[in-house]
Amino acid sequence: MAEAVSMRLAQPEDGALAARIAETAYAEYLPVLDRPPVPVTDDHAARIAAGEMWIALRAGEPAGMLVLETEADHLAIFSIAILPAHQRQGLGQFMLDFAEQRARAAGLGIVRLYTNAKMVRNIAVYRRFGYAETGRRENPARPGWVIVDMEKRLA
Repeated sequence: MAEAVSMRLAQPEDGALAARIAETAYAEYLPVLDRPPVPVTDDHAARIAAGEMWIALRAGEPAGMLVLETEADHLAIFSIAILPAHQRQGLGQFMLDFAEQRARAAGLGIVRLYTNAKMVRNIAVYRRFGYAETGRRENPARPGWVIVDMEKRLA
């Protein structure tokens, strides 16, 4: 990445920004899923208030967001969303690395995430960065959707 990239904790005034990033980043999946993916309809204000959302900045401008949930035995990535103009430029790897750093800092040796089985590009990206599929299950909130669970054990 040529430009400087950084992460900052989302602030209450970032709610509209978070909604725009999620809607724009996940728009390509609407035709495949027939309704917005869960991160698009998530309560962004609640995530911000809980300190779970991070904004990715490239050259000082918002480029994406990351939502992390700290569990007792692992760190969960709820969402990674990157604005289309910043996709395929290493920002996803940067954000995954950031999540792994946060897990290590919290003393956690596992990072978990899940995605929709129809998001095959995402599954391939996660595999490329060391995440292994641990199972598939029906999404109880969205009948007909299949969740792919993945995890990475940190060295």
